[in-house]
Amino acid sequence: MSALPGIDDALSLVLARSRPGAVEDVPVVEAAGRVLAADARAAVDLPPFDSSAMDGYAVRAADTPGTLAVVGHAAAGRPEERRLAAGEAITISTGAVVPAGADAVVPVEQTSGDLDVEVVTLGENIRPRGGDVRAGDVVVERGVRLGPPQVGALAAAGLAVVRCARRPRVAVLATGTELRPPGATLAPGEIYESNSVLLTAQLAQAGATVEVLRPVADDAAATREAIAAGLEADVLITSGGVSVGPHDLVRAALAELGAEEVFWRVAVKPGKPIAFAVRGETLVFGLPGNPVSSLVGFELFVRPALRALQGERDPGPRYLSGTLARAARRSPDRDQFLRARRDGGRLEPLGGQDSHMIARAASADALVHVPRGEGDVPEGSTVGYLPI
Repeated sequence: MSALPGIDDALSLVLARSRPGAVEDVPVVEAAGRVLAADARAAVDLPPFDSSAMDGYAVRAADTPGTLAVVGHAAAGRPEERRLAAGEAITISTGAVVPAGADAVVPVEQTSGDLDVEVVTLGENIRPRGGDVRAGDVVVERGVRLGPPQVGALAAAGLAVVRCARRPRVAVLATGTELRPPGATLAPGEIYESNSVLLTAQLAQAGATVEVLRPVADDAAATREAIAAGLEADVLITSGGVSVGPHDLVRAALAELGAEEVFWRVAVKPGKPIAFAVRGETLVFGLPGNPVSSLVGFELFVRPALRALQGERDPGPRYLSGTLARAARRSPDRDQFLRARRDGGRLEPLGGQDSHMIARAASADALVHVPRGEGDVPEGSTVGYLPI
């Protein structure tokens, strides 16, 4: 029996097939969370003129120290048109255009009496034109997911529209005769369907648009019909039905519909029976039905694929470093991911690590990576983790 692919090998197979798609113009006011498909360049110098960094007086540095005559006023958006002459000063507000002839600004708190001015140096308290960025310079590079600082910078640099990758369209399909919607009355043997809710939340964070398909019972024809509908999306994520039992129908349905299975099962715990397939340009992730396995499989493989589809430079997974608060036993043949709670830089694994224990995972904010091997990872060891 051949060895299962490890996380890195499986991820390489996923990313090799996760190619950036179409691009579109997006208003900068709507661009937070989107990924730039082209370098965004400043439309203007920023600042677009020499401006005051302080409330005070625009002066000529050569006239200081001394007593100056106030001859005008410059406010933000209302420049003073007269040129400053020797022995003169102009009151000025923060952000206002520095008047012609002035080469320094004296803060108001450094003056006294009849505008007795202390000595100032050339250029003091002046923000030079283009001191932040010059017109044509790159403000944000392609492949960056835009957050508040980035969209603020783009707007300040005069960009009303930016070129972004289109959001991937993702269909989510839960499978299982036992599934019922939250709030319904459960009959014996039934459980609430939670994976589509979990996956929808993860997908929203990853920048996808989501269509949740109606859950399908363990019926071959119904499963095939539902999967056929889901294959119209850029990405199809199924939940359940990918193991080896008589009611695990997803992989067979995918094969009948012409999908090429790239791998099935990965050396990871939880989440071993994950399947990955492609049909045309559509990526298919068959995640296990146990909720924690689905959570882990998404973070390891689906989220990086979605980032790659949007052209992000570093699709991940993006591990952080922390200190293990107590020893963790290794698995000899599978990498493990333990739900844990962060306390500063320390990571405390939670009790109850079985893959069905989604309620126990509610207090977790990290997945701690425990590499395969023999023995324990000692308390105090530096480990990688994924924030959740």
